[in-house]
Amino acid sequence: MHPALVTALARIAAREDRDRTALPPLYDSIDPEALTAVLESNADVRVRFEYEGYRVVIGSDEVTVIDADR
Repeated sequence: MHPALVTALARIAAREDRDRTALPPLYDSIDPEALTAVLESNADVRVRFEYEGYRVVIGSDEVTVIDADR
């Protein structure tokens, strides 16, 4: 799994006061393998998706997790 995804999941788990492994599977919201391929391409990309009530934004130099209702 791409390090940015691991970071995003760790941040969500911390906000939920849960272990990262206790979160629902990421593939229920997004294809992690496809996302990893995009992030590992040499393109300057920014990907946004929702997971467990949070908006996740991953770019070449950022990992942001915010409440989806904001």
